[in-house]
Amino acid sequence: MTCYDITPFLLQEPFNAEPPRPALISSYVTPVDFFYKRNHGPIPIVDDLERYSVSITGLIDNPKQLFMKHIWNLPKYNVTATLQCAGNRRTAMSKTKTVKGVGWDVAAIGNAVWGGAKLADVLELVGIPKLTSVTASGGKHVEFVSIDKCKEENGGPYKASIPLSQATNPVADVLVAYEMNGKPLNRDHGYPLRVVVPGVIGARSVKWLDSINIITEECQGFFMQKDYKMFPPSVNWENINWSTRRPQMDFPVQCAICSLEDVTIVNPGKITIKGYAVSGGGRGIERVDLSIDGGKTWVEATRYQNAGIPYIADDMSSDKWAWVFFEANADIPKSTEIVAKAVDIAANVQPENVESIWNLRGILNTSWHRVQVRVGRSNM
Repeated sequence: MTCYDITPFLLQEPFNAEPPRPALISSYVTPVDFFYKRNHGPIPIVDDLERYSVSITGLIDNPKQLFMKHIWNLPKYNVTATLQCAGNRRTAMSKTKTVKGVGWDVAAIGNAVWGGAKLADVLELVGIPKLTSVTASGGKHVEFVSIDKCKEENGGPYKASIPLSQATNPVADVLVAYEMNGKPLNRDHGYPLRVVVPGVIGARSVKWLDSINIITEECQGFFMQKDYKMFPPSVNWENINWSTRRPQMDFPVQCAICSLEDVTIVNPGKITIKGYAVSGGGRGIERVDLSIDGGKTWVEATRYQNAGIPYIADDMSSDKWAWVFFEANADIPKSTEIVAKAVDIAANVQPENVESIWNLRGILNTSWHRVQVRVGRSNM
């Protein structure tokens, strides 16, 4: 495998990092070292696995304290799922108008094989049956509380929630995960236990799990109520009213070219264009369109997940929660703009311009991905 130096992509305090674009598409399953890292505070240390436990409390009749042995005794599932920071591609949005947040390029995203127990099975241990929407005591949401402490919570723990109906649905594949790519989670990715919520922005997949609470309303934590919400371009920091928008859950259809930088010098002739495409909610990718003339004409790229297996968006052979890679060859006789856009199985398509989806927090930049190719003398 090609070696990449990710040092220039690191931001300290808290530790956030993304890999270079080419590294991202070097493997369908993202190696742990190339998987983006997003934190809101210092990385916790759990050094006594035998004493570590997760409490399940709230609007239930049978609260419990679960140790790792209880989780390990449940059926283990492996789920291939792509996690994506809601701020992926924020830097490009900030070029239109400055936004607030970590300046991500296109690589705040990764695809892993997560191993662990299904949350639906974990909740059955406290008497909540599968496919439950509300508990007898009125619980409708499942809140995940982290060991992680962050300044936005005034030194309190990071937390988020999902609907109980999603948490208790085995088909939703929500995991209490202890493995990543066949090995125990490392500290950066939530050791010893984290939640993985496929198809949903990464902010809801809480790491370093401390407790699970069954609650009536959505989690009232900072990152559910005063962050990661999608506002129109007309909203600014003077007129924002956080209560007018619901917390963002599913991420929209997205794609990005990873074989080329924002500006790349190439020799005239054939080039190969590669990248990733993904959509939230388990929606597969129906099509990826590429243009080598700035969007005037289009060709369809080849899509694939696992080598040698044809990708069919809604087929059982495909990983429904995972990205697809796309690829196309093009003849580049002169300098031009290359554009990519994806369409999912619900016919959702990426918006053409970032201006129409600009928002003050710079989340969900899913506009057409554009790169400039300049023909000249290249070292490629």
